[in-house]
Amino acid sequence: MAMTILFVVLGKNVLFAATLAISLIGMMELYRIVKVHRKAPGVAGYAAGILYYFLLYFNLPQYQLMLFALFLMVLLAITVFRFPEYKIEQIAVVFFGFFYVSMMSYIYQVRMMEGGALLVWLIFIGAWGSDTCAYCVGVLFGKHKFAPKLSPKKSIEGSIGGIVGAALIAFIYATIFQNKITGIENPQFAFTVIGAASSVLAQIGDLAASAIKRDYDIKDYGKLIPGHGGILDRFDSILFTAPVVYYLAVML
Repeated sequence: MAMTILFVVLGKNVLFAATLAISLIGMMELYRIVKVHRKAPGVAGYAAGILYYFLLYFNLPQYQLMLFALFLMVLLAITVFRFPEYKIEQIAVVFFGFFYVSMMSYIYQVRMMEGGALLVWLIFIGAWGSDTCAYCVGVLFGKHKFAPKLSPKKSIEGSIGGIVGAALIAFIYATIFQNKITGIENPQFAFTVIGAASSVLAQIGDLAASAIKRDYDIKDYGKLIPGHGGILDRFDSILFTAPVVYYLAVML
């Protein structure tokens, strides 16, 4: 947590390097599930991730679609020339993993926006703030199961509490810093909407990560972070809140 705060506060090249490293580690954790993290498909995924961040850093979005197409071609070429070493499921996970984990880059993109030094914290309010509120409300009032097959302890009441809590925290945050927020009209309204929407996506992101783990019968993605598991265990909800904060900030 402390390291995350430090990286976000420093921003720029430090945050860029941190998000790139986190993305690559996250890819490795995902690729390890299908046993290609040290093989050709995995290496292709890491290379694609680095190239994606290169295009992002130098503001070359016009080449991103070409990268996606080229990445798919490379993976299919590996499948053909190494057949039958790799199953199509493994190749699909590598391709999916590139898009899934690279959403981490939106932390950097939000931080680099106008007013990004304040906007970026909405990502964490929507993810970790929502999770805390959902837990507290769920413990006190939770009666109806939300997704019992994926997360038996989550409740509908807790989910609603997370959404309301994140919206309220975001509203208070905007109220405190409204005179310093730039690039957004009516920050109290905008931040409240972003907080609520981020909470919804954070909960979906958390359950999506659980679904992947259930499919492959694993408890955690890794052991990098004591008490939390791997990078994807800790940042699963942020992978979803970061893009929604970015796009809603652009639209609002």
